[in-house]
Amino acid sequence: MDDQRIVSDPEVMLGKPCVRGTRLTVEYILDALASGRSIDDLLAGHGKLSREDVLAALAFAAESVRLDAVHPVASV
Repeated sequence: MDDQRIVSDPEVMLGKPCVRGTRLTVEYILDALASGRSIDDLLAGHGKLSREDVLAALAFAAESVRLDAVHPVASV
């Protein structure tokens, strides 16, 4: 994981993990991708955002899930 790209500052976005140098949270990026926006859509809408930033946000989220408590989901 690229620890230099995702940062948390209590004075920026209430301390939520963000892409360094932006106010774009990992949560925002995940929500946008989950709602069907593509990485290219995100890049077009946010000039400071790079593909590497989006991938770092995804890696950060994956690591967070890996380390966090497991929450049951509905069975199929």
